[in-house]
Amino acid sequence: MDKKILRLENITKTFPGTLALDKVSFDLNVGEVHALVGENGAGKSTLIKIISGIHQPDFGEIYLNGKLVNLKNTFFAQQHGIAAIYQEPTIFPDLSVAENVFMGHQECSQITKRINWKKMYKDTEKLLESLGVNLNPRTKVRNLSAAEQQLVEIVKALSLNSQILIMDEPTSALTLNEVKDLFGIIKRLKSSGTSIIFISHRIEEIFEIADRVTVLRDGHYVGNNNISTVTVDELIRMMVGRTLSDMFPKRFVERGEPILKVEALNKERQFYGVTFELHKGEILGFSGLIGAGRSELARAIFGLESPDSGKIFVNGEQVHIRNPRIAMKHGVVYLPEDRQHQGLILLMSITNNITLPILDQFAKMGLLDTGKEIRVAKKYADMLDVRASGLWKNVLELSGGNQQKVVLAKWLATNPRILILDEPTRGIDVGTKAAVHRFMSELVSQGIGIMMISSELPEILGMSDRIIVMCEGRITAEFTSKEVSQDKILSAAVGISSNQKNKIGVKK
Repeated sequence: MDKKILRLENITKTFPGTLALDKVSFDLNVGEVHALVGENGAGKSTLIKIISGIHQPDFGEIYLNGKLVNLKNTFFAQQHGIAAIYQEPTIFPDLSVAENVFMGHQECSQITKRINWKKMYKDTEKLLESLGVNLNPRTKVRNLSAAEQQLVEIVKALSLNSQILIMDEPTSALTLNEVKDLFGIIKRLKSSGTSIIFISHRIEEIFEIADRVTVLRDGHYVGNNNISTVTVDELIRMMVGRTLSDMFPKRFVERGEPILKVEALNKERQFYGVTFELHKGEILGFSGLIGAGRSELARAIFGLESPDSGKIFVNGEQVHIRNPRIAMKHGVVYLPEDRQHQGLILLMSITNNITLPILDQFAKMGLLDTGKEIRVAKKYADMLDVRASGLWKNVLELSGGNQQKVVLAKWLATNPRILILDEPTRGIDVGTKAAVHRFMSELVSQGIGIMMISSELPEILGMSDRIIVMCEGRITAEFTSKEVSQDKILSAAVGISSNQKNKIGVKK
């Protein structure tokens, strides 16, 4: 019989005008990875904030090791062995690894009251070694990769003797190899008795790392299953009320003439000799590992980077795209991978973000026609089904999925002919992913050409008409949707040709 370290019963939480959680129950076993899944707005964040002491429930009970507890703040949660690691690391970049790990509970000399630096570095080294991690405790955190910074957060939790670790979207900024390393550490923590609540929008990760999964929808408990007894299709249906086939609603559109041609494009240390064509009514997928040069290529086409050599043609005519304004003039727009820092101005409203690229259309004698601006913003917000209490709401307050819709709405307002999408569904829930995919299909049916960069193989396979694979800045393969397979993409992504694969026996 599994021992319950954590049990929540009938947790209810309301905010002004919103019932965030309605009689939700949840439990966690000792040494278990328990996945918590659901769409944005399902109540996952509220539930983990209650477990970590940020919010208190209006009703319901929380038990730790069978005892009723009141987690009235984050300090009490930490005292009870609960630690949370969020998608954005909460670290001090100019301090060392050791200083971050022991921040707030440094051991000091009883006599001098000074920090025992030697012991702090030694203790940090031991904690790192316990996870099989090779990091120098004296290294400044700003010099670490995203994956290494996340490891610092895990070690910080261990320094507090945490028994329960909450991991909220821990893999969103990691490469495939870094995800593999993180999962190895999670398994090591699990074997040592640490219990983990794991939140991810990536369904394949849930099946790889979790023992059980609990589904929330619209603030309600939907179900709980052992991961070995549920299928992907069943899990998606529980989350969004739709099947897996609805996730990739690809329309097959007759391909038109080429609207974008890239010829022998080069940029030192980023990409080399890249040549391809994008046609009207086509989704051209770009696959490859992080660092393959896909995003750098997209930025060069949009005028954010200057290629060293090569040519770009739009509608058969050579163009010289020196900046994004020229790109937009030729009907080329770019949705960046980092929507919060590169795609949006978070402290501006939905309306202002949508109309920003076409602001001159609303200017008259130095004044803005705000009525016209609002009408245009509403048109595209409605088209993308942006969900908010009002168009003057700051985009900072929106969910990740709705922020992504605002970025799409912004670029669609420019009436583009070529749409470059860099990781268009990263960090958004499965329901919003399906909505974005449906909209992509709608756009190509109108003759728009889409260049889609994605690290998610199901998305590449499910939405692309053709697929180009890059490795270390070079195109290593091109496939049609009919001939492609996951095995072929992965082989090309690591630079292995079909002949080499047959010789060495590449595993799927």
